[in-house]
Amino acid sequence: MTPVVAVIAPGMMGAAVGRRLTDNGVKVLVCSSADPDYFISHVDVTRIKEYREEAAKLVGEASIGLLFRHLSASRLVSIAQIAGRARRRQRVRAGVRHALAARESAIFGQPEAGTGVNPGAGGVQHLARLMGRARALEVMLSAQDYDAELAERYGWINRALPAKELRNFVRSLAHRIAKFPAAGVVTVKDRVNAIALAPVEDFRRDSDLFGEGAHNPEAQRRFQAALKRGFQTRNAEMDLAGLLGELADD
Repeated sequence: MTPVVAVIAPGMMGAAVGRRLTDNGVKVLVCSSADPDYFISHVDVTRIKEYREEAAKLVGEASIGLLFRHLSASRLVSIAQIAGRARRRQRVRAGVRHALAARESAIFGQPEAGTGVNPGAGGVQHLARLMGRARALEVMLSAQDYDAELAERYGWINRALPAKELRNFVRSLAHRIAKFPAAGVVTVKDRVNAIALAPVEDFRRDSDLFGEGAHNPEAQRRFQAALKRGFQTRNAEMDLAGLLGELADD
């Protein structure tokens, strides 16, 4: 039987897509963006209610974090092939969390603290386990941008590779994993998840705190100030860390 590898855009990653791919025999999923400047943006703050409603349909609770945890626990192995800005890494945390990035262009950030809220879709749980307490606190509290080499050093990603080598490396890794017996791959992933994937209750709590924080008057003020400065427009998001750092002056 020919092993199956699927390539999709990061924004398509969802529980329904993951279930459909698994049902069709896909074993390894590669997330790759066609936009050289962007892998994936942060969550659209004007559509959070819509996202939570969609999550409720798919996993039974209005929690984006639980939706992404569901993906992490799925049978699919996923690999993120990252170039450009990546500000919502939770979405590609499914699978064994392989993340390979272009050394010259990949930029990572966890911007929520700059708007007065906590990462509510799994960022706290994943980053604390990947980086350790001190570095996770630095990344989340600073809301700064991090290049691929520093992200690799911090354990945020598996490897930072030259852009010209990235695609072939990811392709080779994906097809190698897909050749191995599915039962063994699933068992390994399940056992690693048992050690490294936070309990449902922790994802639920982070999601609830994000929802509560987003309704805080200070967070609302900062969201509005950010939107006036171009928050969620392409130009402003090229230096999102700079924009967030200037909000205190408003």
